[in-house]
Amino acid sequence: MSIGKKVLAVVMGGGRGTRLYPLTMERCKPAVPLAGKYRLVDIPISNCINSDINRIFLLTQFHTASLHRHIQSVYHFDPFGGGFVDILSAEQTEKSADWYQGTADAVRRNLQHFRSFPHDLVLILSGDQLYRMDYQKIVEQHIATNADVTIAAIPFPVSKVEGLGLMRVADDLSIAQFVEKPKDPSVINSLTLSPALEATLKSSHDEKHCLASMGIYVFNRTALADALDNKMTDFGKEIIPGLLGKKRLFAHIFEGYWEDIGTVRAFFDANLALAQPLPPFNFFEPAAPIYTKDNYLPASKINNCAIDYAVLGDGSIIEDSFIKHCVVGIRSFVRKGTRLEDVVMMGADFYESDDQMTTNHGRGRPSLGVGYNCNIRGAIIDKNARIGDNVTLSPEGKPDGTYAHGVIIRDGVLVVPKGGIVPTGTVI
Repeated sequence: MSIGKKVLAVVMGGGRGTRLYPLTMERCKPAVPLAGKYRLVDIPISNCINSDINRIFLLTQFHTASLHRHIQSVYHFDPFGGGFVDILSAEQTEKSADWYQGTADAVRRNLQHFRSFPHDLVLILSGDQLYRMDYQKIVEQHIATNADVTIAAIPFPVSKVEGLGLMRVADDLSIAQFVEKPKDPSVINSLTLSPALEATLKSSHDEKHCLASMGIYVFNRTALADALDNKMTDFGKEIIPGLLGKKRLFAHIFEGYWEDIGTVRAFFDANLALAQPLPPFNFFEPAAPIYTKDNYLPASKINNCAIDYAVLGDGSIIEDSFIKHCVVGIRSFVRKGTRLEDVVMMGADFYESDDQMTTNHGRGRPSLGVGYNCNIRGAIIDKNARIGDNVTLSPEGKPDGTYAHGVIIRDGVLVVPKGGIVPTGTVI
């Protein structure tokens, strides 16, 4: 039996995403648009497919409508391979009437659904991270070490481990200690890699490293059932530390690019990094593509523009504008005389007809996209936003908070929310 036939993948997609607000005002974190045409959830699902793991459960809870539409329109498998992406939303049962209380609680409540499918291993993944991983490697190591649980871990310099779950491992990669988000420097120093493991890293050796949990776990089926036979709600804070000394826990070291898209600033920076000449994450990798919805859009149309370091989505029209270090999503309109710099523009879900635009203008409502002679810097323009003419937007020198017309500054980034309307002449 192939490894893929032994594994069920579970993608966690149910959190409120409060740190990503207002991007999560009307959608859950995994449904947030990424890189001009994708959704965050496309990353773990594509990694599964590229790793020959095609039985995937997606656990959802908050603002799930757009995520469900995306999954149902994209991931269709032929009947011969036995593959699926099955959406499991929080539901009331005879035993529970409340919602998921954490990652472990979400998996616990769905064990009954997993039992219907033959499997030996469960691969648990986050729905809001940007990385490319061959899950076959962690599964193969898990089997070779006879582990009960294997945790994907990424080496971080000691100076950059704040807010991460850290582990101390032996030279055979067995986990001896797991600490969730330690702050005490003496505790952090006690968790650094041994000289032997440090020497194996591809990273710079100028500073000692710790292994940080990526929130990616491989569980034996029986070990998962045993671990969840309690009321603990979170894997990182409770389940994993509680298994130490009781089960065989191992770390799997991953040294590729990995970004946890947990905050507005992290989302903003990760997107703009894709516009660099050599981006840290490569969407152009032919051997491991990232899948998403095929929108059947025309190629983008660029008229008399100055564009540098930009990612442009399909079906966009950009007229006589200056675009620098930007990600411009599908169906974006940028009109004459406008300047965008350090902007993530998500585009639109639909086009407006000429009649609709005429009607909107008659009501004083801007058309979809960005109007004439605008100047926008350091901003995220969410989907279906309407920005009028002669608008200036920038977060520079302004504290976090809500400003005019629903515009929000969060983590030093100005955000025009989904469907937001910024009238002509607005200056923020």
